[in-house]
Amino acid sequence: MIRIVICMIFSFAVACKPSTGQQSKNNKAMEKIPQTSISVPEGKEIATFGSGCFWCIEAIYQDIEGVTNVQSGYSGGHIEKPSYRQVTSGTTGHAEVIQFTFDPKVISFEELLEIFWSTHDPTTLNRQGADVGPQYRSAIFYHNDEQKEKAEFFKKKLNESGSFPKPIVTEITTFSNFYVAEDYHQNYFKDNGTQPYCQLVIKPKVDKFKKVFAEKLKN
Repeated sequence: MIRIVICMIFSFAVACKPSTGQQSKNNKAMEKIPQTSISVPEGKEIATFGSGCFWCIEAIYQDIEGVTNVQSGYSGGHIEKPSYRQVTSGTTGHAEVIQFTFDPKVISFEELLEIFWSTHDPTTLNRQGADVGPQYRSAIFYHNDEQKEKAEFFKKKLNESGSFPKPIVTEITTFSNFYVAEDYHQNYFKDNGTQPYCQLVIKPKVDKFKKVFAEKLKN
């Protein structure tokens, strides 16, 4: 039911989407946060999303048509090159995220936002299920003003629609940094699908995603 309501909102709102803008300038608060650069292939775009454990998020976005180079990592914190142990302490300010390249001719940022808000609970602050802490927060780290405007616009519309029983607490913040997580975190579900956590937590989410968003899947 949530996906149906979200889909209706996104279908209507695309025609009323805000105008695009140039990339945002860093504000004074951002000056204290480490900055990393990104190389974007010609004709492609970059997105950085956090919605809980990155093992779960990665497994979903790897299967979306038009999405490539999905990497699990850490974003938004105040120390450089953090380790998994540091991030899970909840003291570095980082969120577990995925960062990926997408082809806007194949899948739009609006469609990615629809998937984002349909595949986790964006109403729980610093928590997804049994995973608790600021590193598991719902977050969109936007890369330009267009991404910011669309994310804020649809968040507002979803809240107004009552799609969720509580207000959406998704953080919408300008991108500052991304650090690729340790090798053993990459491609985790596909490499470790028989492990108990994968079977009990990740697989049900992936199966539900594939059923609801069958038309978005890679062949």
